Amino acid sequence: MSRTSRHEETADGERCGGLGQQGSDGGAGEAGGRAEDVRFRVLGPFEILGARGPISLGGPRQRALLARLVAAAGTVVSTDTLIEDLYQGRPPATAVGSVHVYVSNLRRVLEPARAPRTPPRLLVARRPGYLLATTDVDALRFGKLVTDAELRPPAEALPLLEEALGLWHGVPYGEFADELWAAAEVNRLGELRMNAIESRAQALLDVGRPQPVIHELESETAEHPLRERLWWLRALALYRSGRQADALATLRRARKVIADQLGLDPGPELRELEKDILRQAQSITPPPEPGPVRLSLVRPEAVAPVPRGGAAAGEER
Repeated sequence: MSRTSRHEETADGERCGGLGQQGSDGGAGEAGGRAEDVRFRVLGPFEILGARGPISLGGPRQRALLARLVAAAGTVVSTDTLIEDLYQGRPPATAVGSVHVYVSNLRRVLEPARAPRTPPRLLVARRPGYLLATTDVDALRFGKLVTDAELRPPAEALPLLEEALGLWHGVPYGEFADELWAAAEVNRLGELRMNAIESRAQALLDVGRPQPVIHELESETAEHPLRERLWWLRALALYRSGRQADALATLRRARKVIADQLGLDPGPELRELEKDILRQAQSITPPPEPGPVRLSLVRPEAVAPVPRGGAAAGEER
């Protein structure tokens, strides 16, 4: 029998055990407001913003419960799973009641204007647990921007990717990044970010702007030295900036890092790029930018005058 089988939901979706109590994990909720004004931020420190600014979420377990629901992306998380994750497999006998208190407190701070006995719109009870009914999450916005950018030409994709990467402010889920329940989502978001960084670098190269790629990917290759695509993009940016020797040095450095850490040779893309740079292949040279149209001016005296009758001199009538 589950821990929650003895507890039935009331008509308004609230649960027994702590209803109406502020408790030490509660918050003032003054920054909240309407449900549609609440924004959830997980691409860095975990925080919730209301119409008047950040919303105080209370103590660590209460914050963790809300973060766990955000990570579920609109799907139901059972009460048993919440307890397992919040207490890391060692729940006290009061765990179920504590979860109900946390939920009640969170509903109060997320929707302070909600009338008594009115069903909540954000933190919703749904058997066998709860779900967070919102799409105003920066991680969702990030994913949509990246997906939209994939369908656009480079010049149009670039601002979308820059906006997407601008949403990041640190390690996803902040204080909860090392929790077991957060690990898969943190890794997924991290991989999406790296894909966006690579896509942005490619778009910059495609529109003839290699210089930003050189500087931005220097730190990324240092942080992710085994990600060959980053080395490829940086070397190509150096080459297109007229720095062939530096491009080859970058590829040699990549080869050494991969050999030292993995005992392997670089993949075919890096090897082919090195060959192309050495022979200055046309395939990696950007096409020349179209210049201004030059009109061929003909001197007036080079044009034979046309007789008043309309026929040129010497033309048969």
